[in-house]
Amino acid sequence: MIARAQYKLTPDDLTLLLALVRGGTLGQAGERLSVDASTVFRSLQRIERGLGQSLFERSRQGYVPGELARQLAAHAEQMEAVVEAARSSAQAEPAQVSGVVRITTTDTILHGLLAPALQALREVHPLLGFDLHTGNELASLTRRDADIALRATKRPPAHLVGRSVGDIRVAAYGPKRGGPRNWAAVEAGRVDWIAPDEALPEHPSVVWRKRHLPKAQPRYLVGSIQSVLELIAMGLGVGIAPLLLAEGRRDVRRLTEPLSDAETQLWLLTHPESRHLRRVAVVYGHLAQSLVLP
Repeated sequence: MIARAQYKLTPDDLTLLLALVRGGTLGQAGERLSVDASTVFRSLQRIERGLGQSLFERSRQGYVPGELARQLAAHAEQMEAVVEAARSSAQAEPAQVSGVVRITTTDTILHGLLAPALQALREVHPLLGFDLHTGNELASLTRRDADIALRATKRPPAHLVGRSVGDIRVAAYGPKRGGPRNWAAVEAGRVDWIAPDEALPEHPSVVWRKRHLPKAQPRYLVGSIQSVLELIAMGLGVGIAPLLLAEGRRDVRRLTEPLSDAETQLWLLTHPESRHLRRVAVVYGHLAQSLVLP
């Protein structure tokens, strides 16, 4: 306790601890700080000696932060937000917004909604840049690797803030040429199914198929909903796809009305510590107004 009282944490110490909390390993933290892993290790040892206690639990998977490490990381995030806001104010004219906004979403939402919305925003704020990450997890937003998330979910995490954009409606589709002409052929089991793989076991389209067509076993399993639609268009089979991607395409045919019990919601989310940054607030506000689901 004496060592802890005597040691004075510096902004660099907090930055290092935040990088290790976000990265989870010495190597990942080093990449974020542009130093090697050994430098991170020595710095962490120095901080822990100064505080008189361990901050992380070491495991084969990496470094797991303890309670004090999480508290210090929260302070570091606040410091980071203040610095970013000051930098944005110093670099931009009053009417301009600059910097990079990191957005995480799925490839379906990126191609169907996000990219067109960002194209319009680019004309208004030419100094903004965008780092776009596609994946099916929310971890990147939780670790503050991203500023904004667009996610298909009915239960957004409680620690994030945001709003529902609307319902993502889906339907069953087949190829325009050579595919089944009606749903009866699908129910009879005379077609091949294309579906998300085991990475999305609880996807609404998977749950719907298992409930309504329990004997239908997919011949093709793919890693994204975007890929489901592309394989349908190629004539490999039928599948369930969102209207926001499929409607208007000339190479697929809708076989059903929208499947209400396979719908999910689209949420626009951000981290509480990020939402007040000017660049993040501008992009978030634009997306909240411009995103429209079919």
